[in-house]
Amino acid sequence: MRTIEPGGRGCDDLRDGGPVEEVRGVLPPRIVRRLVMVPLLLVVMAAVVVTLPLLALVAAVASPLLPGRWRALRLLVFALVWLALESATLFACLALWVASGFGGRIRLASFQERHYAVMRWFLATVYKAATRAFRLTVEIDEPELTPEEAAARLTRPVIVLSRHAGPGDSFLLVHHLLSRYRRRPRIVMKAALQLDPGLDVMINRLPHAFVSPRRGPGSGVIDEIVRLATDLGPTGALVIFPEGGNFTERRRLRAIARLEERRLPEQATRARGMGHLLAPRSGGAIAAITAAPTADVIFVAHTGLDDLVTVGDIWRSLPMEKTLRAGWWRVVAADVPREREAQVRWLYDWWERIDAWIGERRTPAPRPEPTAPPTALTD
Repeated sequence: MRTIEPGGRGCDDLRDGGPVEEVRGVLPPRIVRRLVMVPLLLVVMAAVVVTLPLLALVAAVASPLLPGRWRALRLLVFALVWLALESATLFACLALWVASGFGGRIRLASFQERHYAVMRWFLATVYKAATRAFRLTVEIDEPELTPEEAAARLTRPVIVLSRHAGPGDSFLLVHHLLSRYRRRPRIVMKAALQLDPGLDVMINRLPHAFVSPRRGPGSGVIDEIVRLATDLGPTGALVIFPEGGNFTERRRLRAIARLEERRLPEQATRARGMGHLLAPRSGGAIAAITAAPTADVIFVAHTGLDDLVTVGDIWRSLPMEKTLRAGWWRVVAADVPREREAQVRWLYDWWERIDAWIGERRTPAPRPEPTAPPTALTD
């Protein structure tokens, strides 16, 4: 789930060229997406089911010729599960739309909770399928479950500041918020994700925001973050990715250059010392903290799916027999700085800590290659 987040002071640019504003009219209109993308998904699902024996044979034959253990067969199994879940989600959303009086009550709290339940089921099933098909282990370092921590998980809103490392890590993050912590996440997402019919239908019914990078005045992202942070409630979780994009060395150097151009030598020096993260852009984080002063702040680090951004990345670097690691740290609202310069320094302090955490855990030991193929989604 690729998300985007604005820059530092005030409303800095998301990319090199200019600021970010909410984009309307760039994607096909909603009615066109519903009439084209939804049927297309169902047609693809039907075609895969009909040709599954042939696809399975091709994948089995091709797998020994590819790196990794039965890569093509594993990907086929996971793709089939994903298509089935997307189709089931669309039918569930249709049922909820009818039950709400053909959309008349779709924004009521009861129907919002039902949509979150569908999202929770979807991500939990994807998580189970992925960990079994690819034999992944997920380890989470989190605050000790003291009585105070247990109460905080149930009663206080949170602002989640996470590193940005591709759709896989983002899906894991949202899954854990929904299933492990029983939160209602709110996310600012890239508008192009609405081309995914399941996301398009589901997320547009929940308090999230779709935005797109564009050159021009203003920053709709800041406005959207403030809107989402204003009424989080005790189970709300606003998810922000302060880096603004996935890590590459080129983007890292560009971020440092921007800081130097803005005459922020201290921040540039600190960013140069981080080898796994981009310099954090503080504008969105500070806007959220200001709009939700009673919210705790959760910092999230993760590693294991860092390099999986495009379909080509997944094909070349599909993680198998790996351990995915995540770290969560809570800062209670009373300990969050309230003065802007102190907030920026505090954000960099945490980013340096996350960078060090990633560096200590990023390179797992390789495992030996097996001689037998996997058995679908069972260990």
